[in-house]
Amino acid sequence: MLRQLVELIPAYLVPKLAREHGVDAQARTFSPWSHVVALLYAQLYHALSLNDVCDGLRLWLTPLRALRGATPPSRNGLSHANKVRDCAMAQQLFWRTLEALQASCPRFGQGATRGLAWRFRRTIHVVDATVIQLVTSCVDWARHTHRKAAAKVHLRLSLRSLLPGFVVIGPARESELRQVQRLCADLKAGEIVLFDKGYQWFAHFWELTERGVFFVTRAREDLLFKVEKRLPRGTDPRILADELVVTTGEWVGRDYPARLRRVSARVELDGEPCVLVFLTNNLTWAASSIAELYRCRWQIEAFFKQIKQTLQLADFLGHSANAVQWQVWMALLVYVLLRFQAWRSRWAHSFARLFTLLRAALWHRRDLAQLLRRYGTADGHFALLIAARQSWLPGFAP
Repeated sequence: MLRQLVELIPAYLVPKLAREHGVDAQARTFSPWSHVVALLYAQLYHALSLNDVCDGLRLWLTPLRALRGATPPSRNGLSHANKVRDCAMAQQLFWRTLEALQASCPRFGQGATRGLAWRFRRTIHVVDATVIQLVTSCVDWARHTHRKAAAKVHLRLSLRSLLPGFVVIGPARESELRQVQRLCADLKAGEIVLFDKGYQWFAHFWELTERGVFFVTRAREDLLFKVEKRLPRGTDPRILADELVVTTGEWVGRDYPARLRRVSARVELDGEPCVLVFLTNNLTWAASSIAELYRCRWQIEAFFKQIKQTLQLADFLGHSANAVQWQVWMALLVYVLLRFQAWRSRWAHSFARLFTLLRAALWHRRDLAQLLRRYGTADGHFALLIAARQSWLPGFAP
């Protein structure tokens, strides 16, 4: 099973990236390919320590060699590789593997053909960040309070395919606004991006507007504005106000000189009715469509919860910035490989069930695609992404 999964990575890719980043010059007995296989195994097996990885691979020495000649590492060898081998290689490995899978099967990258993302007939992105807790006593580079240390993953997710489009990994003390321009740099005219209100930066919003990119975000309570025109609310009773406004703050008004659309909607939040206010630069959509779009922002929260609960992002094999980034990039690579295998095999159950099945059958000699097609007794079709516990904007579902 492990062999069929890791062979989705093109055979030429790891040696090529190792030469580009100088990793092959640092490798003596522990090859770059063996390093990648060891970290993928650590994710799939939920290894808790370096010894867990090394002992587990050494027990399966013969089938491990069938994985393009991979060899088990020593504890010190794996620790040293995580610390000194450039994590930019792991980053490029993730993106180039994703590109290769999308090129071989274009429908995999296109995603679902139903739902809100399909109804809008344009690409919809969601931007957000999540914090990964680390060990304070060992991690100085990620310390952001006196007692806590953490890394932060800034991510842009495609709403249609639920695949990452851009990822930045750094210390948790970095503000989201420092990375938002990088996350949105390659968005094209006509595409839509959804933000939380923590990303409210009007200079960046004006840059997106000039490029023809539409955005939807939450309005902050302290936003100063002047209503220029009140639009009809339509027939939906949940829409309380639909207005065209201009910002009047000393700095904000200069950063965004054009009109904005301000929509107020009554929603149910944690079982209690409340009013949420949205901002967008699109002046033609229906007010209910704007509320529906922001409801979809919760998909990235469900994505973060999915990878944190399923993949190995709780116990790290090293505490340096380089080692942490290697492990995070390998976790994202495992997610993409499993999603591709699930799509190709028409897996009808959850991502968590797919992960636990492969972890249990990691060294079994069976055809993986055939097993996934025939596995399970429950009828029906289940989403690969978990359902969010928080019911955002109920009643606005497409």
